[in-house]
Amino acid sequence: MKTLPGYADLASKLQFSPEMGRIWHDGERCVLLSHSALASWRSRLVAELGHEAASEFFWGIGFAEGARCAIGAKQLRPDSDYLEAFAVGPQAHALTGFGWTEIESLNSDPMRGNFRVYDSIEAAIHLSAIGRSTDPVCWMQTGFASGFATTFAGQPIIMRELECAGRGDAACVLQAKPKSEWDEQDDMERAATPLDLSAAGRFGGEVVIGVSSGFLTAKTMIERTAPSDAMLLLMGETGVGKEVLAKLAHRLSRRHEQPFVALNCAAIPEGLIEAELFGVAKGAYTGAVAARPGRFELANGGTLFLDEIATLSPLAQSKILRAIQEGEFERLGDTKTNKVDVRLIAASNVELTEAVREGKFRADLYYRISTLPVRVPPLRQRREDIPVLLEHFRLRYARRHDRTVPGFTARAINALLVYDFPGNVRELERMVERAVLLVDDGQAIDLRHLFLETDNLDLNPVMGLTSDGRIAAVDTADYRKDLVRQMLDLIVDGGGSLQEMEQMVIREALEAGGGNVARAARTLGLTRRQLALRLEKMKSDGPDGQAFQNPA
Repeated sequence: MKTLPGYADLASKLQFSPEMGRIWHDGERCVLLSHSALASWRSRLVAELGHEAASEFFWGIGFAEGARCAIGAKQLRPDSDYLEAFAVGPQAHALTGFGWTEIESLNSDPMRGNFRVYDSIEAAIHLSAIGRSTDPVCWMQTGFASGFATTFAGQPIIMRELECAGRGDAACVLQAKPKSEWDEQDDMERAATPLDLSAAGRFGGEVVIGVSSGFLTAKTMIERTAPSDAMLLLMGETGVGKEVLAKLAHRLSRRHEQPFVALNCAAIPEGLIEAELFGVAKGAYTGAVAARPGRFELANGGTLFLDEIATLSPLAQSKILRAIQEGEFERLGDTKTNKVDVRLIAASNVELTEAVREGKFRADLYYRISTLPVRVPPLRQRREDIPVLLEHFRLRYARRHDRTVPGFTARAINALLVYDFPGNVRELERMVERAVLLVDDGQAIDLRHLFLETDNLDLNPVMGLTSDGRIAAVDTADYRKDLVRQMLDLIVDGGGSLQEMEQMVIREALEAGGGNVARAARTLGLTRRQLALRLEKMKSDGPDGQAFQNPA
């Protein structure tokens, strides 16, 4: 058995605030659910969805949570050895009440291991709600373990229960090894793992994959509404995958056999946008020797996707509104009215509500296209999607360029997990394709293949990396010294005082906490009473305290 490190660093991530009705685990709000509530939830889903669908559902939830935990593991123990860093997974699993784990064996390259989980709550719930099973029943547990191992190792790892307390065994015994080394996968693993590209939705070569809650929320809304003709509005930064999701909506719709037509409105000069959208009649202008259909006509019966719709002129917006409301339009230079039947999917990388308030976008068009608004979060807010996207792009471009690329080095994975990706998924895809072309055949992708000198990135401060590519702890002694020096410079050069510095920090904490004193106190490491006393003193000391007369 492997000796695991202490739990103190993990336990410090679990915080309770009964007066606010909140619990946090690693900065994310959580709730406590009783054994009986979980049992009721599980048995209800099994009854309504069936055993197979319910197991896929819970396995997928576990996989996503394990992926999130692995990212935190690399940041929590950046200077630890492989075992201590990996132990965050089973220790976090225990800390949240799912059972405690012994690591019997663990190898890193490639990852393999054997784990024994005692007192699994999933097994206990299944036994109490449904009874003894003939098959393993710890679906979230194996999904969590697979998601954690996959993200931690940077390659597809499947953990499977060889023994399970839910079928009468003394403990749950899990075995981990690369996905390719399992002779075959059961239906749950094939359906649930996002790394199985054959199980992902395809349209025109696009694959829709992701395990993060933000991505799955967007994808689920699209799937639920796809059979309808309701218009979709996809919102999100450039490069997050809005067109991929638009294609998914079309593929799942009743119009899937009809055309999918896309137009990036920002890429067309303002003087030509009307012709692109609605077509041109013969003789409409010099050089128009033949009639030409526009995107609305080309998409007739199918789906029209308008990206960056906020860049359209007011005239173009009004004509689009008429086309989708009345189902008719005229070509440029023509008086003939054409009928059209399209499902419109719009996308914007700016907030349309702001554009409406500023008078840059028609309110009536906004309300017409925003029946089903879907927000697609940026990649930096769904980092658990990075490992599965890396695997997908590695396989795609290794095949396309006929290269043998087995995977990524540990420091490459670490760097990518903390990089902010201003270009989102599109930037990640470009980086992986470039790396596949640059790396020696048969070698793993490393930092130098992903980030070139021409990128002008100072990797260490930008991504919090040590010189050997490990994730550096942010709260270092040097970092604290720099902050202290900056505050001293403010006092000396600005003629301020330590008391004023303290008041500035308190103001910022209160503003960040929305004026809530208890939340600000927690941020500052104080009790609510301690902070309240400081606020009273600030109020009595002078006008600076007036802002805190009625703290929440």
